[in-house]
Amino acid sequence: QVQLVESGGGLVQPGGSLRLSCAASGSIFSIYAMGWYRQAPGKQRELVAAITSGGSTNYADSVKGRFTISRDNAKNTVYLQMNSLKPEDTAVYYCNADITDGLGPMYDYWGQGTQVTVSS
Repeated sequence: QVQLVESGGGLVQPGGSLRLSCAASGSIFSIYAMGWYRQAPGKQRELVAAITSGGSTNYADSVKGRFTISRDNAKNTVYLQMNSLKPEDTAVYYCNADITDGLGPMYDYWGQGTQVTVSS
């Protein structure tokens, strides 16, 4: 069983920065893509940023120029550097990964989420 564990969330003032980390562990042969989603109370979960093992990235329009996604393939870890944070960034942030053990099919995995609160 694969597990994704997020860390780095917390309370920050508007304009501040946080870095989220997500480490995958378990029966992993290859991680094809990893990403970050977020969900605020009463709203649907939305994609924030995603990255492939080859380094291709995409971002939600609302975070372009402020957030940067990166990964360390050797450590099965993805990061989300969040700068110039705004109150509307407040949400639970979830790590997502598409992973195969090399023999079976690819599965979509989710972390438990980490709270990010932006407030003065």
